[in-house]
Amino acid sequence: MDTTSFDYLVVGAGSAGCALAGRLADSGRDTIALIEAGGHDHHALVRMPAAAAAILPRAGARNYGFETVPQAGLDGRRGYQPRGRGLGGCSSINAMVYTRGRPTDYDDWASAGCDGWAWDDVLPYFRRAECNERVSGHDDDPIHRGTGPLHLSDLRTPNPFGAHFIEAAEQAGHLRNDDFNGVEQEGVGWYQVTQHDGERWNAARAYLHGGNAADRAHNGGRSHLHVLTDTQVRRILFEGRRAVGVVVLQDGREHVLRARREVIVAAGTFGSPQLLMASGVGPAAHLREHGIALVHDLPGVGANLQDHVDIAMHKRVATTDLFGVSFRAIGRMMGEMRRYRQERSGMLTSNFAEAGGFVRSHPNLAEPDLQLHFVVGMADDHMRHINLGHGYSCHVCVLRPRSRGEVRLRAADMREAPRIDPHYLSDPADLDDMLTGLKIVREIFAQPRLASFGGRELYSGALRLDGSDDDAARAHIRAHADTIYHPVGTCRMGMDAMAVVDPQLRVRGVEGLRVVDASVMPTLVGGNTNAPAIMIGERAHDLIRYAPRVMLRLREVAEAD
Repeated sequence: MDTTSFDYLVVGAGSAGCALAGRLADSGRDTIALIEAGGHDHHALVRMPAAAAAILPRAGARNYGFETVPQAGLDGRRGYQPRGRGLGGCSSINAMVYTRGRPTDYDDWASAGCDGWAWDDVLPYFRRAECNERVSGHDDDPIHRGTGPLHLSDLRTPNPFGAHFIEAAEQAGHLRNDDFNGVEQEGVGWYQVTQHDGERWNAARAYLHGGNAADRAHNGGRSHLHVLTDTQVRRILFEGRRAVGVVVLQDGREHVLRARREVIVAAGTFGSPQLLMASGVGPAAHLREHGIALVHDLPGVGANLQDHVDIAMHKRVATTDLFGVSFRAIGRMMGEMRRYRQERSGMLTSNFAEAGGFVRSHPNLAEPDLQLHFVVGMADDHMRHINLGHGYSCHVCVLRPRSRGEVRLRAADMREAPRIDPHYLSDPADLDDMLTGLKIVREIFAQPRLASFGGRELYSGALRLDGSDDDAARAHIRAHADTIYHPVGTCRMGMDAMAVVDPQLRVRGVEGLRVVDASVMPTLVGGNTNAPAIMIGERAHDLIRYAPRVMLRLREVAEAD
């Protein structure tokens, strides 16, 4: 096999990987290889916000489309796990919602042993990333910033039903909130989105090429940043306990890429633990089952999987202001396509989950524990089930679930999908909170502002949701719930025996290896996870460039097995 050397190897060009590679390229002249199994992101299906509806439902060139093992908590159904493939990762196929979570989420990380990850530590990295149109060109706002690489905007053409939902929620007693990333998170309102001039602004546009389709190197003119697309990493190479490179498959041939300084894994919550285990770092007994030579027994790899499990209430309403399937919709969409091509405005700029909110399941809670996503269409079963007609839906998820799952190998080959077992609803408290959330959504739907449009609920209409049929409602949740796409935690940061990386994101027990993506999150944050993933990439840059060497508070095993 031929060998090429770089200073840094970054495996995975998702949200965190793009942020890290771009920042490293900006701050020095080190050679960086950003290695991505998928292709480039210069495509109309990525640029047009509403085109996510064509990518999300099935596996393909831009979506891994994983499935979980059968879930006991979901009546034995397999969950669906769409994951972005190609430059930008999930930021190329997600709903573009930008939320950070609550300050207490990060303070809890620090209290659990993740020094340097409290809210006051991470806020500067959220701000550094932002180019928020509300403060465009300014750096003096204490919470937001208007000069970073990641464009954030208010919806260019908000759907009128988003406004109806917000008004109905206010009628139900919920406060209006115009900035979920401001001083207070609680309330209902419009989401800000990662868009710019009516187009999706994914992490690749933000940190790699700025949306320049003529940039065939995808590196923004930085010759020391080598973006390698359609390149599958097979395994990490070790010399003793030091990571020194990776074996990749490109154009049907294996090559060796060597790292003079570090190998940085940014392959996501499923891909990062899979790559560590396929390379000999993980639970020893599990690796032996697959005939993988052990480099380091690290039992936490793949454990601690957490996700926002979600239930939606759908309502069919007779209006083409909402997305749907009808003869009238064909004419409407033809006009909307012309409008988008000419003005970059209209319904095709929609992120679908246009409005929403953060609410409490019980009034005595200190902060919201449920999130609402109001969708301007009947997005049924990840848009895999088409319902005739038009309508809206509201999703509700438990922000800090107690259920924990795991990722394991199906095979030692990275081309095989990992075994994903989220253990959804294995903790009964998650189901109870989802039931409360469903009742909150029904109450909002019943308010005059939405009720005036009439309509019929698709699956939940027979439920009273007044406390008299809670068992039936729980059965409904088990029959219909699934992910809202926020898996984290499988390479958990911490200082205890089950932690995979330390607070500098270095893999424990080996050298020259870090993990930088949402898999390092110790616990889920109270919100969508794309913004935190980008923050992790931003902070990792500073840890690599500037952090002094520190003594870990947990003694590491230094001798070879």
